[in-house]
Amino acid sequence: MTSLFEQLIFSASITGPICLMLFLGVFLKRVGLINDNFIDVASKLVFQVTLPIMLFLSIVTSEHDFASSSSLIAYGVAANLAFFIATSLFVRRIVANKSDHGVVIQGGFRANTAIIALAYVANAYGESGVALAAIYVAAITILYNVQAVIALTPVGESSATQAITMMSKSLTRNPLIIAILLGVACYFLPIPIPTIALDAGQYFANMTLPLALLCTGGSLNVTSLRNDQAPAWLATSAKLVIAPLLITLGGIWFGFRGMDLGILFLMSAAPTAAASYVMARSMGGNSVLAANIIAMTTVLSLLTCTLGIFILSGLSLI
Repeated sequence: MTSLFEQLIFSASITGPICLMLFLGVFLKRVGLINDNFIDVASKLVFQVTLPIMLFLSIVTSEHDFASSSSLIAYGVAANLAFFIATSLFVRRIVANKSDHGVVIQGGFRANTAIIALAYVANAYGESGVALAAIYVAAITILYNVQAVIALTPVGESSATQAITMMSKSLTRNPLIIAILLGVACYFLPIPIPTIALDAGQYFANMTLPLALLCTGGSLNVTSLRNDQAPAWLATSAKLVIAPLLITLGGIWFGFRGMDLGILFLMSAAPTAAASYVMARSMGGNSVLAANIIAMTTVLSLLTCTLGIFILSGLSLI
């Protein structure tokens, strides 16, 4: 019984702080201490400045064994690609409204790896986990952007040009990808970074996850659910149950254990990324459905992630 209780405490210690920060964001928004303008500005600050700095520093200030981590990255990319293909085929057969296909597919595969999952990893494994997860996030972010454009692009020659343009912009202008690539370059060359710059950057890095989680909580609007229950629940089930189950089981099959398996699970079990709303809206998709999927997966992931961590830790796999 003691062991079971300890496993429960361990699981709650990973997801609990994230849960509290999300609900604090909801509370602060409701009492008027933060508003939509604050959330918009702070979210841009996180995405364009503090999060790239945090990922950059996690790479240049840690010791890496890229040879051993390459198998984890390769498996993560392959597994997520396979899941995207399977989800696309399934959704196009099940969902009647063709205009919702891309939004449901994106909601089912595109995890919030850079904020929610990274916060889970930081709580579970500390700096060493974040350093490894940063490389994983870079590879998966590139894959997610390509897959999202493919999913949201209607069939047609004219839209193909739009898809290529959108894909190019999403990859070459993404601050997270740029920061991680710069971090890897500085690590390998190596390029010395002044201590004063590292210390100043750490101030920005330290505010990333708290600010990002407050904004995520403040932007939640579960009551906005209208007539999209079936598609939203389909995407939510794919994102929170099927994806982490299949990707984690595959990781176990291929021999991943400990922190590697933990990162695989936490990255795949994270809720749908907020960027999916922006992408859906910019490409003419059902943005209301995209917002509903984000809200549902964010709230329910607190339960599914806790349960997953509880089971994996109970089996001594992570």
